[in-house]
Amino acid sequence: MARAYARGRFMSGLAPNLILLLFSISCIFPAVWLFYSSLKGKSEFYANPISLPHSPSFDQYVAIFTKSKILLWMWNTTRNSVLSLLIILVLGFIIGYFLSRFRFKGRNALYNYYLLGMLVPIHALMVPMYVQFTQTGMSDKWFTLILPYAAFGLPIAIFLVDSYVRSIPIEVEEAACIDGCSFHRTLFSIVLPICRPILFTVGIIQFFVVWNEFTFALILNSKDTLMTIPVGITLFKGQFVTDYPKMMASMLIAIFPAMILYFAFSKQIIKGMVAGSVKG
Repeated sequence: MARAYARGRFMSGLAPNLILLLFSISCIFPAVWLFYSSLKGKSEFYANPISLPHSPSFDQYVAIFTKSKILLWMWNTTRNSVLSLLIILVLGFIIGYFLSRFRFKGRNALYNYYLLGMLVPIHALMVPMYVQFTQTGMSDKWFTLILPYAAFGLPIAIFLVDSYVRSIPIEVEEAACIDGCSFHRTLFSIVLPICRPILFTVGIIQFFVVWNEFTFALILNSKDTLMTIPVGITLFKGQFVTDYPKMMASMLIAIFPAMILYFAFSKQIIKGMVAGSVKG
């Protein structure tokens, strides 16, 4: 009887585990295929794109670092990501706090205005943004992409911070006020550390969005010196022939910083998502 019960539990759990295993393999295999395909030559890749390389070589990586501007592309992408994240986190925290703690005339309209930014698709604004930036002379500048990145990242940051601050007891701030803390010290020395999990979550998510953004980087900048790495990767695609091994090597280099960042802060991401969903 006990054996039959154990066998039944094993069989009932086998199917879900197999499904999860297949799903995990389907998620991991593209990254593995990307890596070993970048070690092939162009002719070997075209002969059999799926097979393992017969003679692995890092020539593609050497060629990318010596013959392309990938370091400049990564610097441009890093600068845009860091500066836009600073704007998103600072303004998102301050605006989200004020919308959560203060009640004033027009507060609901302002809150709905920010939430509306989460509903507008980015591609619907491509033409208006291009016309606006070109006519005002703001295109092809080092700060061009930082402005739309920050604008599109603020709504989700404000929404999450607002929901998170509502879960913080107001008595914490009242006790700090009684102890003689000024408003600014209470905001940045007490409330800000408490909001660290949700700010980590917002920062990591928006970093991935900005790091991989392609549309605005393509239409708002035309100078080679301002090119980001998602746009730079497209240079390996020619009109008639595409150098797939070199493109895959550049893609692997591009996603490497994001992967390192994700694995380093994965616990903070999960903690912030859980805190935001439960407390909000």
